[in-house]
Amino acid sequence: MPTVSVKRDLLFEALGQKYTDEEFDELCFEFGLELDEITSEKDIISREQGDEKAEGASDVVLYKIDVPANRYDLLCLEGLVRGLQVFKEKLEAPRYKRVSPADGGEPQRLVITDETASVRPHAVAAVLHDVTFTQERYESFIELQEKLHQNICRKRTLVAIGTHDLDTISGPFTYTAKPPGDIRFKPLNQSKEYTATELMSLYKTDGHLRHYLHIIENEPLYPIIYDSNGIVLSMPPIINGDHRKISLNTKNIFIECTATDLTKVNRFTVILILLLFCNNTIYTLQFKRLESVRFFIFLKKLILFQKGCIKSQVTELAYRTETLSGDFINKRVGINESAESIAQLLTRMCLRSEVSGEGDLIQVEIPPTRADVIHACDIMEDAAIAYGFNNIVRSTPRTYTVANQLPLNKLTELLRQDLAAAGFTEALTFALCSEEDIADKLRKNIAETRAVHISNPKTAEFQVARTCLLPGLLKTLAANRKMPLPLKLFEISDVVLKDETKDVGARNNRRLCAVYYNKSPGFEVIHGLLDRVMQLLDVKPDRNQGYHIQAAEDSTFFPGRCAEIFSCGKSIGHLGVLHPDVISRFELTMPCSAIDIDIEPFL
Repeated sequence: MPTVSVKRDLLFEALGQKYTDEEFDELCFEFGLELDEITSEKDIISREQGDEKAEGASDVVLYKIDVPANRYDLLCLEGLVRGLQVFKEKLEAPRYKRVSPADGGEPQRLVITDETASVRPHAVAAVLHDVTFTQERYESFIELQEKLHQNICRKRTLVAIGTHDLDTISGPFTYTAKPPGDIRFKPLNQSKEYTATELMSLYKTDGHLRHYLHIIENEPLYPIIYDSNGIVLSMPPIINGDHRKISLNTKNIFIECTATDLTKVNRFTVILILLLFCNNTIYTLQFKRLESVRFFIFLKKLILFQKGCIKSQVTELAYRTETLSGDFINKRVGINESAESIAQLLTRMCLRSEVSGEGDLIQVEIPPTRADVIHACDIMEDAAIAYGFNNIVRSTPRTYTVANQLPLNKLTELLRQDLAAAGFTEALTFALCSEEDIADKLRKNIAETRAVHISNPKTAEFQVARTCLLPGLLKTLAANRKMPLPLKLFEISDVVLKDETKDVGARNNRRLCAVYYNKSPGFEVIHGLLDRVMQLLDVKPDRNQGYHIQAAEDSTFFPGRCAEIFSCGKSIGHLGVLHPDVISRFELTMPCSAIDIDIEPFL
């Protein structure tokens, strides 16, 4: 979950009350948060870089507060203070509305051209007027953007924000896309102009921005935003222009958000603005008017006969109402409160509520800042938090049940103990691996492995769900090959196989795999392990009703040194000496024998 760092003294001053560390920890728990750590900038630097680096750092006490990942409205000092004040009933939940320009003129315009459709097709914007910045408010403003970027915006892949000093630019603004070689501007905190292509090379070594380059790096067109004078405001989602950056002296802010997801960008913009829109605490970014921006989208590709067909859109601060009964909440939380009392509890959670007058029905108003409220269960959860989990009376469940271990898991645990007693060390490897691990390195064709592929893998190491346990054990051997020989490892865990007969198109399969790595192959050790496992499973050596092995050919194993294992006439796996190519591809240098069997038939 996200962690919000706030200065303790600023927080208490904004709340209008001082707390001891224990009292504030209790308040956080009551509100559904967790005070994770009490520290300071000096302590953090000292712990991470040493005491010498920490000299001169600030001793100001910082509270690190863990916030649920779905509560975007609590990711900054402003939202946190507002939520706690409403919870403590020191402040009413605010209501928000959009206003037209005070002078009665046209709102600012953001023109979106059809070239953006192939890269980042959506954009919204807003204007904040009469802003009053202090150093603390400025830092909170920047930190909130970064927190939202990392959470709801999925590291800028869905949404990216740019903020600009409105007094130094002039509308209407244009959001378009151009070839990277045609884009040239001076980026934020740089001393000269670069083309977009040069910027991509420049930021490959930047510890912060290099993580976002992949979003547009391979696109033929890069998104770009200009003002009416042709000055570049930003190249989303990478960097803003330096000419129009905001400062402590900024009075009016132009905010633009570009996105691949229209729903996310609407939520993001609304949350960002409304978290800052609060005049009740002295440490809130204060502004007197929130002005909407009108969007003009040129649909040249869709409207064939009208060269400049224009569609106008204006972002709304949408409220919605949900109706649910007090009985629904009482039964699921385990309390017995009146509808009026429940409505009051929900109001404390920034969900304005009132009894409708028809029985115990409660009308709950969901503000635009609470994007996490999707279902009645979310409202019920807030009622439980406001009531206090410690205040819910413990009761004995009406239905008595006795827990029991799944037979497959019980069998697995028993086998683990006995395999360890046989001298093998258990390993626990990743359930995901690369395509190369289960195919090329094992001398197999990826099309024949029945592997389940990850549609958007983060790294080349996690492309597919493993179809066998052997690659994980061989990589474990490679990481420990300097340990004294022999190395004897085993793992009993699930693999994932495609299965068209299942409703999800795949199934889990519990398998046992063991390897023996030494100067000699040790086939007799692995064969002995098979006999011991069968003895534990009470399966006799018999060709018809028991188990037996017979010679087989498998590309993973050395020719003539592989056997197929049968139980009650059904093939359950293989054992043998691994092929030298397999051993070398896993960066091993000694012979290795292995066994891989399915244990589910023995239930």
